[in-house]
Amino acid sequence: MTVTLAVVGAGNRGSTYAGWALHHPDKARVVAVADPRATHRAALADAHAVAASGLFDSWQTLAAQPRLADAVVLATPDREHAEAATRLADLGYHILLEKPIAPTETECEAVTAAAERTGVLLAVCHVLRYTRYTDAVKRYVDAGALGRVIGVEHLEPVGWWHFAHSYVRGNWRRADDSSSSLLAKCCHDLDWLRYVVGDTPTRVSSVGALHHFHPGNRPRGAADRCLDCRVESSCPYSATRFYRACLADPSRREWPLSVVTRDLTADGLDAALRDGPYGRCVYAGGNDVADHQSVTVSFAGGATATLTMSAFTPGGHRRTRIMGTHGYLEGDGEQVTVTDFVTGATVDTDTRGGGADAGSGHGGGDMALMAGFVEAIATGDRSRIRSGPRESLDSHRMAFAAERSRLAGGVPVPLGPTSP
Repeated sequence: MTVTLAVVGAGNRGSTYAGWALHHPDKARVVAVADPRATHRAALADAHAVAASGLFDSWQTLAAQPRLADAVVLATPDREHAEAATRLADLGYHILLEKPIAPTETECEAVTAAAERTGVLLAVCHVLRYTRYTDAVKRYVDAGALGRVIGVEHLEPVGWWHFAHSYVRGNWRRADDSSSSLLAKCCHDLDWLRYVVGDTPTRVSSVGALHHFHPGNRPRGAADRCLDCRVESSCPYSATRFYRACLADPSRREWPLSVVTRDLTADGLDAALRDGPYGRCVYAGGNDVADHQSVTVSFAGGATATLTMSAFTPGGHRRTRIMGTHGYLEGDGEQVTVTDFVTGATVDTDTRGGGADAGSGHGGGDMALMAGFVEAIATGDRSRIRSGPRESLDSHRMAFAAERSRLAGGVPVPLGPTSP
């Protein structure tokens, strides 16, 4: 069976997931694209040879038609997720939904209810569950190599340039337009912690703030745009320096540069930096989401886990330490090292191998998720998806609780009953 796909949202994430079909044309085929941006819509349609009859200028226009594909890849802006997912589920589309499910807890509950009511497959893009690295960590924990898990330290090093790109200048710069930075960036980190620990979270507390990217830290003499700024050359967050370097690097043209402009020339880039959001001074952009935040999760069995999300790092893989009664695990997203407390010996596991997709987005998680989603539809085996709607909802509730705690000054927030 070749699974047919409609892609709703032809930006970076939608195009990434759709790209799996180009490498597996016998298993999946894109037959429709919906996006209000004509250039994005046309670029994705051309890549997949989608007929003109399969092009739509919005998800609403697509949803006004009878169902024309087996499944939809839903990668619209966060604020559109709930209404679109509910309507498309009612039409019978299976849904691959980019995280987060939605920006509010009520909307997340509505999407989950729609999937359960209609019986469609809803796979939220918790891509971290699908990597070889995660498989190795989970295998050690489940096999008892660490004994009882007592504590976990988990770091999401967003990266100074990535945070400036996505959360100061980009689509996730304001909570009222998208969501909190924790939900947008780390709902799948919280999901990963729950998955790896294998226990029910009972309480969440969090502290954090917008520490740096605000007018109070604006350098003397800084302009509203980097192209006009006389102190730009000494600024770590110079859009001019960063995006011009991306233009010279083919590996960074698809992302992040294609988000800034589709005209990948020097003149095209300068025009985008002159007029668009990605050329703004990071201290004058009106952003309001936290740039550094720590979350502590308590689990029913007594373990605790801390997650730190920070803009003030180099970019890179997540880093994790797991402390158990019989062993200790340390991982950097590629290598896992386990210390046995009985023998004192260490064992290293390198997870970087494993085929053509192993080095793709999120350590291979993007493509492995897509493979599981397509296979689940083709075979009816829903176990190929590693988190169902109710479990994904529970992981999002951890993020909402953490944000309530942060805004209340770190007050612990108990979590209600979670799904089995």
